Amino acid sequence: MMRVSTRGEYGVRVMVDLARHYGKGPRSLTDISSEEQLPLPYLEQLVKLLRDKGLIVSTRGAHGGYQLSRDPLDIRMSEVIRVLEGPIAPMICAADGAMELICDRLDCCSTKYLWARLRDVLVQTLDQMTLAELAAETAKERLPVHGQTVPAPGAVSAQRLIPVTPLIVLRGGQQELSDLE
Repeated sequence: MMRVSTRGEYGVRVMVDLARHYGKGPRSLTDISSEEQLPLPYLEQLVKLLRDKGLIVSTRGAHGGYQLSRDPLDIRMSEVIRVLEGPIAPMICAADGAMELICDRLDCCSTKYLWARLRDVLVQTLDQMTLAELAAETAKERLPVHGQTVPAPGAVSAQRLIPVTPLIVLRGGQQELSDLE
């Protein structure tokens, strides 16, 4: 099973948060931590990496914080994942570079074609998706209900959110809006 590390998951969530607030000024780590429900000490490490790699910029001062270094339309998810996770590869032998130094079975490997194809599909998908696209899609799932977002029933992660749609309820022949409380 291929897995994205905690650093990858949390880092993408930070980038999506900054994309949602793009053009509105710097975001404090406290605000990001609160909205994304991420531990503040871990975020401090992540933003240093993201800043050092040029994806975000920081502003000091009372109204300081972090913001994207460029428009989210210009940031491909493949770039974000590579910064956070390193080379995109389902197996070490499918990574870019001198693989003969890593695996002496490359010439006779019966599965290298599978791993290379899987890598290519992953890279293609991530290359085609911008941070703006991801932020727009996740914004659709994060509609507030009385100032809170609502997790999807049976979601693997509490971060998978769904919008809550008001119900029209008939009471005494009259239509009434209900917000599922």
